[in-house]
Amino acid sequence: MELLADRTIRRTNGHVNPSWTFPLFPRILCAMNRIDGKALATDIRAKVRADIATSGIAPTLAVLLVGDDPASRIYVNLKEKACTEAGIVTDIRRLPGDTSSADLVALIETWNADAHIDAILVQVPLPSGHDQDAVIAAIDPKKDVDGFHPTNEAALLAGEATLFPPVHEGILRLIGATDVVLKTSNAVIIANSETFAAPLERLLTVAGCATDIYGPADLDRAKLKDADIVVIAIGHANFLTATMVKAGVCIIDVGTNRLADGKVVGDVDAASFESVDGWLSPVPGGVGPMTVALLLKNTFELAKRRT
Repeated sequence: MELLADRTIRRTNGHVNPSWTFPLFPRILCAMNRIDGKALATDIRAKVRADIATSGIAPTLAVLLVGDDPASRIYVNLKEKACTEAGIVTDIRRLPGDTSSADLVALIETWNADAHIDAILVQVPLPSGHDQDAVIAAIDPKKDVDGFHPTNEAALLAGEATLFPPVHEGILRLIGATDVVLKTSNAVIIANSETFAAPLERLLTVAGCATDIYGPADLDRAKLKDADIVVIAIGHANFLTATMVKAGVCIIDVGTNRLADGKVVGDVDAASFESVDGWLSPVPGGVGPMTVALLLKNTFELAKRRT
């Protein structure tokens, strides 16, 4: 992943696919104007479950989990449970961290050739020493449920995607649960990964939003203070505080950080926003549940394309 520490302002222009739409949900706000990702995700999961039940299709998702990262194990367990509840069959391979990248690619190629496997997911990050890009690139683009394959990323950036990465679509849906109008807004993405930031910038631009990307080290504080939307994903607990943004801002917190006391927090100092107007997606309870719900939706969509 390319670090953005020395990036300057970057804008995306060019072709916008008019067929792209991002469904808006009625605004669901909790105390302190928190965007209730759990409620939104519950609605999506219920619809997917109902659609699968009436479709006559039995979608199958293959998941590759390598190593003993506690967070990755938790995420895969949550995905497995959600799939079971939705009626999606899972083939989950939990492999030792020292499994070679060649063996991982061989397994993925087996899944690619299996007509019963509709969707493939590689839980990232992979342990140190693995060629993560090569492993992801081994996935058949037609079975790439996360949208991370280079072919699918290129299609998204070209305005030709038909399936969106769950985390990015989740962010758009969370914003859609607020009063913020994308077409007339300015957005700032604070990220340390090009793989994450570039597709999101494209989606926001498609929706009519003027978008800038910064790394935490080159953050333009004036631009940030003027932003209507802030998306942050840097893995730095409590980095963003209320004094750094304007009133009425919509903040989507993608960070997940575990403190010494075991508490999980985001990249936003949520306590500092308690008396601030605007919207905030909480951690936990924001992007995470949406990502799982949209993973189910994508799996079912890929299964429909197979039949």
